[in-house]
Amino acid sequence: MTDPTRFEAEDDLPRELLAQRICDFRLQIQGGPLEGILARFEVELADAGIRRLHPHYYLSDEWGVPDGTVAIAIPFYLADVRLRSIQARRGVFVEGNDETDVLRYLRHEMGHVINYAYRLHETEEWTRTFGPMDRPYEDDFRTVPFSPDFVRHLPGGYAQMHPDEDWAETFAVWMTPGLDWAELYADAPGALAKLRYVARVLGEIGDREPPVVEVDLDGEVGGLEVTVQEFYDNLELEQVSLPRSLDGDLRVLVAPHAAAPPGAAREEAAALFLHHRDHLAGAVYRWTGLLPERGRALIDYLTERARALGLSYLASERDQVLCDLACLLAALAMNHARTGAYVRET
Repeated sequence: MTDPTRFEAEDDLPRELLAQRICDFRLQIQGGPLEGILARFEVELADAGIRRLHPHYYLSDEWGVPDGTVAIAIPFYLADVRLRSIQARRGVFVEGNDETDVLRYLRHEMGHVINYAYRLHETEEWTRTFGPMDRPYEDDFRTVPFSPDFVRHLPGGYAQMHPDEDWAETFAVWMTPGLDWAELYADAPGALAKLRYVARVLGEIGDREPPVVEVDLDGEVGGLEVTVQEFYDNLELEQVSLPRSLDGDLRVLVAPHAAAPPGAAREEAAALFLHHRDHLAGAVYRWTGLLPERGRALIDYLTERARALGLSYLASERDQVLCDLACLLAALAMNHARTGAYVRET
């Protein structure tokens, strides 16, 4: 199977770009696509009553807030349209695919800043509401989709990962301009109680000077000495292995559309899977919590099997086949969410 993180030279992606070190791009927030977005975010902060705390923004390899600081790390690829294009092509996920999405992530990270700057996590009430801050992080956490105890903000049930993320997601929902969170979560008592806690606490600390104002530029873009190609080559790709009995399910997926009148156009199922891979992986992540890199690897596997089986469908029924594929992926992803495996092993 082709390595999906490898890029070939293309007219708009020359080898020189891929061979350039990330630090040599001299990426900056000022004067780039992020400058206006951050100015808009500062207005949001003021409108939310947060006037004494001003985060420091910098470019790094991913979103984040170093523990105990007020610095917000922003993915470097959001500062350059060429690098953003490469991030999209590698097929994992663009965390900030437009201005609205970038603001969504900024609100989440600001939640961490508020938590650390005012040491909220050290209070008994915060711990009772969200859980102990020293709970271990588990990257392979399993979510309960649509749980009434958690808000839904970033995709993938991120609030369920850790108490600190639960707080940050709840804060982000509270901060979202024009959102009536009380009505939205009226039938979710656990999430609503957390939102009310955020509203009360922010009302109390809004005009207080924060006791913590440390800035730590962990992973700052100037220190990323790897090339663009090396950065994506270093990503770990998940290997997907499913029982061959799933071949029968793929045949069923196109079987209702197998009978064709004379001369009816047919299309390869593998091409359809590949064409919609990135969107499907992102959608499955949003609704099931299956990480997009895993979803992409899963779709790559199904694509290879469809190609090996020579599966095709009526071109006139492309939408039905695509809907069936989405349902199959959601079912496999939910199995993974509940059991840690796509299909139960014998």
